[in-house]
Amino acid sequence: MKRFLVLALLAVALAAAKPVDQDARAGPHASHVTVVVMENRDDQRVVGNSQAPYFNATLLPQGRLFADSHAVIHPSEPNYLALFSGSTHGLTSDHCPVSYDTPNLASELVAAGKTFTGYAESMPRDGYRGCWTIAYARKHNPWVDFTNVPATSNRVYRGLPETVPTVMWVIPNMCNDMHDCPTRVGDTWMAKNLPPIVAWNAKNDGLLIVTWDEAEPDRDGTNRIPTVFVGPMIRPGIDRTQRIDHYSVLRTIERIFGLPCIGQECSASAVSGAWK
Repeated sequence: MKRFLVLALLAVALAAAKPVDQDARAGPHASHVTVVVMENRDDQRVVGNSQAPYFNATLLPQGRLFADSHAVIHPSEPNYLALFSGSTHGLTSDHCPVSYDTPNLASELVAAGKTFTGYAESMPRDGYRGCWTIAYARKHNPWVDFTNVPATSNRVYRGLPETVPTVMWVIPNMCNDMHDCPTRVGDTWMAKNLPPIVAWNAKNDGLLIVTWDEAEPDRDGTNRIPTVFVGPMIRPGIDRTQRIDHYSVLRTIERIFGLPCIGQECSASAVSGAWK
């Protein structure tokens, strides 16, 4: 009888205890990450725009939109550097070529025994280091700018690869990323290329991050851009209160894989509140 009384009192105590906030304990986690970077749109030119039906009607309901997301500078190239290496390296233009040997996402992944591959659409060939072709621009391909990232990690994008690396970046060409072509063209590219990634991620604990390099035009001087996270570990919805930027996104990826922070990213916080 005494034993049952103790058990009963314990049950009452547990029932009265405040439930643990599981979301508060959930941090960034995924087995794979895919980063897709589009071009030159502020949030209002994409979110809610009828010219982006796939993004708004299909992708957003599956993921978490960060409504207070920002690029860190103008123009394009230093934003890519920030997202990839935690620094703009003092670059304030789209100059090509530039060369760095500092730590970056790819070098840290490799040092940790993981894999990285960057895929650029319409690049002439794997390992290409040139600055321009008709539809390709190295300024949108940051891993080429680092001497500690091997040429074998720089590949032409031809769709979802058979072997998916730990982290892969996908850069559409100059038309499909919305740089040289209308929003609808970029949305059509996403409608074709993102569903296979989302489906693969659903089976393999993968996270898809879709963001833009910079706001163009920058309507209010805040460089506000669309950013959405999609994956089986993500709580769908809209985050209207958390301010994030390219450094926050890099910090989140580094946290997922237990990598040390880099440069200005170390002052940023990883994305929170989004994780199941």
